[in-house]
Amino acid sequence: MIIDPVTGSHSLVRPEFTSPFTEIGREEWSRLAGETPMPLTETEVDAFRGLGEPLDLLEVSEVYRPLSRLINQYAIAAAEMHKRTRGFLQRENEQKSPFVIGIAGSVAVGKSTVARILRDLLARWPETPNVQLVTTDGFLYPNEELARRGITARKGFPESYDRRALLRFVSQVKSGVPEVRAPHYSHLIYDIVPGECTVVKQPDILIVEGLNVLQPASMLHPVAVSDLFDFSVYVDARTADIKRWYQSRFLRLRESAFSNPDSYFRRFASLDDEAAAALADEYWNNINEPNLVENIRPTRARATLVLRKEANHRVQKVLLRKV
Repeated sequence: MIIDPVTGSHSLVRPEFTSPFTEIGREEWSRLAGETPMPLTETEVDAFRGLGEPLDLLEVSEVYRPLSRLINQYAIAAAEMHKRTRGFLQRENEQKSPFVIGIAGSVAVGKSTVARILRDLLARWPETPNVQLVTTDGFLYPNEELARRGITARKGFPESYDRRALLRFVSQVKSGVPEVRAPHYSHLIYDIVPGECTVVKQPDILIVEGLNVLQPASMLHPVAVSDLFDFSVYVDARTADIKRWYQSRFLRLRESAFSNPDSYFRRFASLDDEAAAALADEYWNNINEPNLVENIRPTRARATLVLRKEANHRVQKVLLRKV
């Protein structure tokens, strides 16, 4: 990662190399929506908004409307290529392959909101009415297994996920298996819920959202789930901004979800502001920032498209990988 000493901005490539990305400012990007209709209402946008995110119709219109148009074009092109390939193989009756999108980024950067917006926008295109969303949280090892492996404190790091199960799940969806099940994770109890699952049934588009979905293959894992993506998005921001968003979200959760008697974090609900802020700092400094620096941000350059957020949580720049 290269940091500009003047602006403090992060570059995706070393300065001696030509960037594989085309950089597009927000104003230029917003014009690329063309005549794409704005199908969402203010009420629907309110339902997407995460804790502390200033999401509104203008943000959806100027950022995510053109993005949905671009992905729609990629999906149409992929479907045509699959059709031609089936024709070449003389297997025209084979089940078509769903278009798979990966969405990555740090905790608290807003990737879940991006995933939900894209799910609803892409489902409005006539070519892709069936869009389903799965998060990789369901493929975390259960807390008991994390404890057995001695990696409880590294929950969210790549080694805390059952990567084989995730790869098998996406491979089955991609292969057209009629019904594929993903484990269900509860943020309330902070664990996998036994017996509960998310069922995916031959979608036109599958969105896979998670911290580490863009991890590359390795000697230990020769095939990565990112190898199955047709398009990928990395939600980016400065570390200092993400930290501030994380702290704010932690304090808001203390007032809401943490106060639920069934919450794993119920013991934090009674903390005063100073103690809660100190605990949020501890979690950020010891877990979330190391994971971001060591594992998540290094995968940014592997994305098809990067959404660059500024301190106000609004996307100001888009970087699109050159074709």
